[in-house]
Amino acid sequence: MLGNSVFNRVKRSDHKNIAAINAFLRSNDLNIDTTVEVFITVTQNEQLVACGGIAENIIKCVAISPQMRGEGLALSLATELVNLAYERHHTQLFIYTKVQNEPLFRQCGFYPIAHVPGIVVLMENSPCRLKRYAAQLAKLRQPGNRIGSIVMNANPFTRGHQYLVRQAAAQCDWLHLFLVKENTSRFPYEDRRELVLKGTEGIANLTVHEGSQYVISRATFPCYFIKEQGVADDCYTEIDLKIFRQYLAPALGVTHRFVGTEPFCAVTAKYNRDMRYWLETPALSSPPIELVEIDRLQYQGTAISASWVRKLLAAGDFHAAAPLVPKDTLYYLQDRQALRRTKPTQQEFESAQSGER
Repeated sequence: MLGNSVFNRVKRSDHKNIAAINAFLRSNDLNIDTTVEVFITVTQNEQLVACGGIAENIIKCVAISPQMRGEGLALSLATELVNLAYERHHTQLFIYTKVQNEPLFRQCGFYPIAHVPGIVVLMENSPCRLKRYAAQLAKLRQPGNRIGSIVMNANPFTRGHQYLVRQAAAQCDWLHLFLVKENTSRFPYEDRRELVLKGTEGIANLTVHEGSQYVISRATFPCYFIKEQGVADDCYTEIDLKIFRQYLAPALGVTHRFVGTEPFCAVTAKYNRDMRYWLETPALSSPPIELVEIDRLQYQGTAISASWVRKLLAAGDFHAAAPLVPKDTLYYLQDRQALRRTKPTQQEFESAQSGER
């Protein structure tokens, strides 16, 4: 059977073949993931029988026709996907896949990190990379009975973020801050990190950690094969917090995790409740972590949030945004705006080019 198989690579710009992949995934109870940059397809007699995709260093959208399972095709497809990722200079690989695919990817050198029983498993192509990262964190461990932690995106860093960090630090012997590294936010990671460092200067008992691939963002979560959004959110939370509680927190001796209250968004409020469960439940063997919710800083009766700042920036209202952010964030935003104003628009560029000719 494998001798008749034809392997092809399909880019996102190949709309005809992408449409066929989409239909094939749906027939296998999957959704296509728009972050996939290139697919590998397998056809037999011009019929699509298997596919898988690469999104940076994440393998996604793996599907095999039921009649082809057990024929060795799955292992060949997985090997092709790994080789493609290596060609694209991604050597530290992750895969989110249905639990029934775990044995397949174990054969390809992947090891499980966290499970949502019966639904999804997160795997990576190293048996020790996460443990090595935890060992690196352990070198930054600080003494104390009350060790706090915060995970934030800071998109951008606001006075609300600054208030949360200061309040948490005041309640701890030491505070560890993790910044989401994924560059899917409006503001690049390096810029966000610089603003966090400037905005937290003077807090002596604080460590701002480099972003990590193990502090998972929604951008990498495999909701493409989980039809119900609520289930997808629950799985994301469970995987994220299991990694944090079982690997990262013990390395640093974290006893508490701090978050801001969520007075407006029901989804985020539920996330906080789910966080409390997974951090505090005795169902996990690792030490529990107490969740501490701190009332958000308000401005004129409204809780400050990064989304509020972004809306004001989109409307060009810097005057209204100014009281919501620290001075260094404001300077940064003003500089970005000034830079955009000095760059010619595409129409202006084309007009200039036309005039030169």
